[in-house]
Amino acid sequence: MKPKGFLDVLDIIKANKPHAPVVTLVAESERDPFKVLIATILSLRTKDETTAKAAQRLFEQACDPNQMLRLSHKELERLIYPVGFYRDKARRILEISERIVKDFGGVVPADLDTLLTFSGVGRKTANLVMSLGFDQPSVCVDTHVFRITNRLGFVKAKDPERTEFVLRRKVPMARWSEINDLLVALGQTICKPISPTCSKCPVSESCERRGVKKSG
Repeated sequence: MKPKGFLDVLDIIKANKPHAPVVTLVAESERDPFKVLIATILSLRTKDETTAKAAQRLFEQACDPNQMLRLSHKELERLIYPVGFYRDKARRILEISERIVKDFGGVVPADLDTLLTFSGVGRKTANLVMSLGFDQPSVCVDTHVFRITNRLGFVKAKDPERTEFVLRRKVPMARWSEINDLLVALGQTICKPISPTCSKCPVSESCERRGVKKSG
């Protein structure tokens, strides 16, 4: 019997989820908005395994904005290497830390619109901080969520931002925050960009496979 809708799909993925994304693991260990923010920046265009090791090295040396500012740019680069664009990310982390200290008393602001004014913080990062750092309902749309919701046929949008607002309208607020966690896990293991493993997907019967030309 086919699942009736997207919420059923989420429930099935939850029951079969192979692992949690690295930023979720950071949040689960201690709900610290600053660590969630920094770990999310490190994770951009970087594999989870690399992100996890880099975040661990970094947080052993600096776990709040004031401690982060005691590190030089070169020290930061060394600690987070080899995450993607590590030089740019080191500079961004220092800029963000400085602004948090100077403008917000060392505390990450619990406001989406304010977070979006930080250097290098887009909607994905800001929503993830609100969700995992502050436990506020948020729809975080990264490349996996964008791809899978459109591939399923639940959303038909041209970009992640439009996808976010469609999901906000169509999904009950109580379920917003789990969308990213569940679909990232599915996207990293089964529903990959090219040649997804549809034969092993727990929700394959409910998927329109939009844009899928080859699958395993």
